[in-house]
Amino acid sequence: MKIYEVGGAVRDELLGLPVKDRDYVVVGATPEEMTRLGYRPVGKDFPVFLHPQSHDEYALARTERKTARGYRGFQVYAAPDVTLEEDLRRRDLTINAMARDEQGQLIDPYGGERDLRAKVLRHASEAFAEDPVRVLRVARFAARYGDFSVAPETLALMQAMAANGEVDALVAERVWQELAKGLMEAHPSRLFEALIESHALDRIVPEFASLDPKHAALQKLDAAASRGASLAVRYATLVATIDGRRRPPSAALQPDAAGAPVLAVSQRLRAPSDCADLAKLTLRWIASVEHARALAPQALLELLIGADGLRRPQRFRDLLSVCGYVIGAETAGEVPYLIQAQTALTALDTKSVVASAQSSEEIPALIHAAQLSVIKYFTDAQRA
Repeated sequence: MKIYEVGGAVRDELLGLPVKDRDYVVVGATPEEMTRLGYRPVGKDFPVFLHPQSHDEYALARTERKTARGYRGFQVYAAPDVTLEEDLRRRDLTINAMARDEQGQLIDPYGGERDLRAKVLRHASEAFAEDPVRVLRVARFAARYGDFSVAPETLALMQAMAANGEVDALVAERVWQELAKGLMEAHPSRLFEALIESHALDRIVPEFASLDPKHAALQKLDAAASRGASLAVRYATLVATIDGRRRPPSAALQPDAAGAPVLAVSQRLRAPSDCADLAKLTLRWIASVEHARALAPQALLELLIGADGLRRPQRFRDLLSVCGYVIGAETAGEVPYLIQAQTALTALDTKSVVASAQSSEEIPALIHAAQLSVIKYFTDAQRA
């Protein structure tokens, strides 16, 4: 039995990056032997075990045979006769198909170290074309390492997978999982550029088919990433910029179907509620945010309450962040103005207002009148 460290840990050490997780491949062992040594089995689709002390993952060396379309269409073979090179061959990219033995010696049968130096994302073998998730993974690695390029032959394989319908087998949850990881990388625009170049974007996420490498949404997305924005803020920035429409502030106060085609992606990909809700909130209120100083007190109050300025103040701040990225310099004065208005409204002593009511039926009207009075005082003071 021989144990090798594999994958991302080897890659990141060569890049001089901190290692988050360590994974190992075991050659020449059986599941029974691993269990006898104290390893705990956790794998569902193939033999994976947790180390009894470190709890790192140890997988038996395995090969895979394509049996059907999609990323689940594989038959796995894990046995003592599978070699390390055979196991590494099934991995997606050469930079992920390296290993170190127990003496620290690098084992690199597919040229991963060379491609790291050249800053190239290259498939490890023709088996790449059997798993559509790998199209998304290449795009995600492009977003992580912004100055890496996709090898021409790998790009050609990705284009073929889009053309022959292999990527159509991707399920929504897996697409979102990879997109979310890519959105949180340092250069998320590269995620979409790689998918555009591979002709896969309109097959995987047709709602984003209008994107091209020069689309403003990609620049704004990178701006949000450079400031460490949350996933919800980055996603809402992307959706709102793609939607791209501007309505008069008054229109934002009326229910409508604005952004419905773009927002459909949230439901189809089962995006988390914080991402989907912030995107929807942005499309509904961005016009009012853009013209906040021009709003009458009643409209400003509608914005503050409707956009969760009181009930969920942090989400309101996230909305303002998204609007700042989407609209840019046009909101330079609007964002602090709205934060000040939110602060003034939050300071209202609603308990005293409630205490002054003669009956419970009066309370909503009294609170509204008091809130409107605060906003009128605020706007008058600002204009003065």
